[in-house]
Amino acid sequence: MLTIQAMYKLWPHGNDKVSGLLEGIVATAQAILEKYKVASALALALTMGQFSEECNAGLEMVENLNYSAPRLRQVWPSHFTTALAVRSAHNQQMIGNIAYGGRMGNAPLPSNDGFNYRGRGLSQLTGKENYQRLAKVTGIDVITHPEYLSDPRYAFECGVADFVELCGCLPFSERGDVINTTKHLNGGLNGLAERERWTVLWRKQLGV
Repeated sequence: MLTIQAMYKLWPHGNDKVSGLLEGIVATAQAILEKYKVASALALALTMGQFSEECNAGLEMVENLNYSAPRLRQVWPSHFTTALAVRSAHNQQMIGNIAYGGRMGNAPLPSNDGFNYRGRGLSQLTGKENYQRLAKVTGIDVITHPEYLSDPRYAFECGVADFVELCGCLPFSERGDVINTTKHLNGGLNGLAERERWTVLWRKQLGV
C-alpha cells in the first residue's frame, strides 16, 4: 500500500536527516503491515498520519532537546529551576538526563539513560522501559542500539510495533478514530489538529 511515490509526495524532505529513510520504509512496509495486521488502507492512513506529526515527516527522527533556558522552564517546570535551566540550556545530553532521568525506566543521574532513550523513531518512543518493551516485541536490540529506531532497516517495524502492540492503536485506526488513536499513542491530544491534517492527506493519498 505504501509506494515510494507516495512517500516522496507527502514527505518530500524525509531523507534529509536520515539518508534512505523513505526507501527503507517502503522496502519493509508490506511484510511489517502483514506481521502486525494493519490490513486496511484506512488503518494505514491513520498510522501514517500519526507518524507524520510525531517525527515531522521524517525530519525529527531523534528528539531535539536544544532548548533555551526560558523554554526549559516552560516545558519542564518541575525539573528545571531557573538556575538549572540557565546552566543546562542548549546542552542536549544534560537536558535529556535531567528531564527523563529517574522515570520511564531510566536510571537517575549520573546515568545517561534519559538522553540515550529520548524520543526516537517514527512514533518518538521515549524511555528505557518502552525501549525494552519494543525490543521484546520486535526482537530488535534497541537497548544496546537505540539508534536502530531511526535506522531505515528497522524504523518502520519499530514505529508500527509501538503503534499496534505497545499503544493498542489499531482498533481505533481501523475505525478512522483519530482522537482515540492519538490518545493511545500520545497519552493525550498534543498536536491533534496537525494529526488530523496529516490523516486527511494520507487518506487522500491512499484512496480512502
